[in-house]
Amino acid sequence: MRRVTLVLVSLLSCLSVLVRGEDPYLFFTWNVTYGTLSPLGVPQQVILINGEFPGPKINCSSNNNIVVNVFNNLDEPFLFTWNGIQQRKNSWQEGLPGTNCPILPGTNYTYHFQVKDQIGSYFYYPSMGMHKAAGGFGGLRVNSRLLIPVPFADPEDDYTILIGDWYTKSHSALKKILDSGRTLGRPDGVLINGKSGKPDGNDEPMFTMIPGKTYRYRVCNVGLKNSLNFRIQGHDMKLVELEGSHTVQNVYQSMDVHLGQCYSFLVTADQEAKDYYMVASTRFTKSVLTATAIMRYANGKGGPASPALPEAPAGWAWSLNQFRTFRWNLTASAARPNPQGSYHYGQINITRTIKLVNTAATLDGKLRYAVNGVSHVDPETPLKIAEYYGIADKVFKYDIIKDEPPTSEDKITMEPNVLNATFRTFIEIIFENHEKSVQSWHLDGYSFFPVAIEPGTWSPEKRKNYNLLDAVSRHTIQVYPKSWAAIMLTFDNAGMWNVRSAALERQYLGQQLYISVLSPARSLRDEYNLPDNSLLCGLVKGMPMPPPYSIGA
Repeated sequence: MRRVTLVLVSLLSCLSVLVRGEDPYLFFTWNVTYGTLSPLGVPQQVILINGEFPGPKINCSSNNNIVVNVFNNLDEPFLFTWNGIQQRKNSWQEGLPGTNCPILPGTNYTYHFQVKDQIGSYFYYPSMGMHKAAGGFGGLRVNSRLLIPVPFADPEDDYTILIGDWYTKSHSALKKILDSGRTLGRPDGVLINGKSGKPDGNDEPMFTMIPGKTYRYRVCNVGLKNSLNFRIQGHDMKLVELEGSHTVQNVYQSMDVHLGQCYSFLVTADQEAKDYYMVASTRFTKSVLTATAIMRYANGKGGPASPALPEAPAGWAWSLNQFRTFRWNLTASAARPNPQGSYHYGQINITRTIKLVNTAATLDGKLRYAVNGVSHVDPETPLKIAEYYGIADKVFKYDIIKDEPPTSEDKITMEPNVLNATFRTFIEIIFENHEKSVQSWHLDGYSFFPVAIEPGTWSPEKRKNYNLLDAVSRHTIQVYPKSWAAIMLTFDNAGMWNVRSAALERQYLGQQLYISVLSPARSLRDEYNLPDNSLLCGLVKGMPMPPPYSIGA
């Protein structure tokens, strides 16, 4: 009996160690409601999270478990997506219409995901309809655990800056415009953390810096339509991180931040102790929209900020040249893509090349945007759930677009757009932009290597110009007018992953697709099971649950 007792005590002790050793959990309860604010001086309906606009920040460290209980108090179905967070083996938490059933009005749903070693700057936003045009977005930062050093000293403080263009019309009014076949037209202004600012020196400071100290500024473009240029009056910005990757630490006076992108800068308070303007303004537009916010020196007695705002650069060639200066910091231990993690991507043989061309056309007299001639529509049954239940053939067809776009760009069809990809293959994707506007593309579930952006059209001989050594691993890439961009990645993350235009109007009108990466075995080594709390809708509602994945499969 004594021996049995000792064995039980030992087992309980081991279990206790295992429980204590589990990665930390961070719990959030979010109440999503409508509210009335005046970001551009005009009262309008916005989406609040716990009464906040922008929403609350998620401040976590690598390997933390994030649990977010979302209560939808809107009058419409709702979802959140986590822009740039790689859901390893877990596209169930993506929060997109292709992966999740919506949270219905008056109900709640709990997201549960783990951030891995993707130390860096991200944001979240509502993914259904035109909700993002009303707010509901917020910053998400992943800090380094103490065991993982970063290639710069700890800053005095860490500031999140969400910049973006903005409309004064409600999201429902904007949706009606698009549904009627029209385009949204020019935004009404630009916001910095939900405010437009007045360049008269009378605004309260958004941030305060102590003279001589260095601060980290995380800048993300959460806007709807335009690339923006960000700059701080009289101060240099040292780039240290870009969408989860540490960079070679070049110094810039201004930075083009395209839709969906995030950058981290170190800024030192080394100027006269007074107020200075942070400036965000639209790029590549005929009329420039500008927002300002005040950065103040603590105990500064030098007076208000100068009304002479620093000017943004002109032309997209300047922006392309800036992109070419970005280099991955190969000596840093983190951040790096996980689990790709190889610095030798240039030595891996390409097994497949996919060329994606964005197009615009009218269908039944209404504007639609497409990829390779197909304008995506979300079926009632989410694509991933249909696949898991074995009824994909009743919901969508794979590979209705080919790896090469059609020769005619003025004909499009509307249907779910899903590419089938082979698990763990190394592939090349070419984004080719035949239009006169700058495009921005985002890929969920992965970091990729942007090896080139060049004017003209792509051909295989262009590979000789690729950066095969130190391209910055990231998840969003811009494509300039009449230009192309090439990215490389390994499809090593099983799931259903969205490739989308970061422009909300284009995304809503069909310029997106999904890539299905199926593991050959239904194994937990490759992909998690459908969570027990998953919402069910469409054809699978009421169906028996399929056999779960197992480790031994």
